[in-house]
Formats: sequence, C-alpha cells, structure tokens
Amino acid sequence: MAEEKLLLDADAIERTLSRIAHEVIERNAELEAVALVGIHTRGVPLAHRLRRLIAERAGVEVATGAVDITFYRDDVQIRGGEAPLHAQPIVRATQLDFPLEGRTCILVDDVLYTGRTIRAAVEALFDYGRPARVQLAVLVDRGHRELPIRPDYVGKNLPTSRGERVQVQLVEVDEVDRVLLLSTPEEELRSG
Repeated sequence: MAEEKLLLDADAIERTLSRIAHEVIERNAELEAVALVGIHTRGVPLAHRLRRLIAERAGVEVATGAVDITFYRDDVQIRGGEAPLHAQPIVRATQLDFPLEGRTCILVDDVLYTGRTIRAAVEALFDYGRPARVQLAVLVDRGHRELPIRPDYVGKNLPTSRGERVQVQLVEVDEVDRVLLLSTPEEELRSG
C-alpha cells in the first residue's frame, strides 16, 4: 500500500500559481504576444488559472491553448491491425486558435520529471507553427531528468526518489486541489 504525504493544499497551489503569474509578467514585456499552452491533462486547467491571474494583475488577456502529445510520446506504440501491446492512452484535442508565429509560447504542465513529456509537447507545438520562443512553466519539478530540459517557471522544486511519485490533483479534473507525494514500499517496487 502506497503512503501519501500532502505537499501542497489548495491555498498553497493558488499562492504558487500567483507567483508564477508574476514571474511571467516580469519576464515578458509584450504580454500581448504571450500564449499559455497547457499540456493535457492537468496542464490545461493550470494554463487557464495562470491566464486569469495574469489578467487580474496586468490587465492583459493572454491567448490560451491546449496541446495533446499522445502521438508524439516515445512510449506509445501503434500496431497495424493487431492488439496493442500496452494500454493505449486517451487522445484529446489540441486547441491552438491563434497563430504561433512571433509569439512566446509558454508550455504549462503539472509535474516535470524525465523531460520526455516536454520534448513531445515541443514537437507537437512545432507541427502547428514556429513560435518566436518557447518557455516552460511547471507546478512541480521533481528532478530525475533524462533530457536537457529546464523549466523557466517552477512552482515547487521537490527532489524525489525513483520510488516516489508526485500526484497533482486539480478541482477541474479531480474535484480537489492538492499535491501529494506517494511513496511505494520497497516490497511493491521489487515485485512490480
């Protein structure tokens, strides 16, 4: 049975996003040219929350979109006509209702781990256009990078072991706002 520890509650998540919104405003003089692009699933509501916070503080409604990385992941294997080897992920819509050219696109995700999700998101983004710059905002950075990817905006740095997992839960998806650290006992790691 996995143990869970509360890392951030709803108020802490709101304060963290407020800080990230301030940093986005400070680092981007031309907010009209900024687009927040959430990575499905939990990056999308985080992008919308950041949009609201930026509008409240700077009076600018930045563009917001969503990107689905399902077919850009390096761990998805599609087999012609045969049964899949692994459970297939759910495909969601990419919504980029604005031109990317000349924009600063800020990819938004809940947890940064190996960097593979972000690599896939950048690849997906460039299939829709060529932004002037791409930045990265994450609620939690847990380390263990496998690719040379570093976020521009980090809510919380949380060094973890490989036997631990960070679980972000958001009201829009999970009906509660909180970030948990789940640790799996060693017996389950060895048997799994």
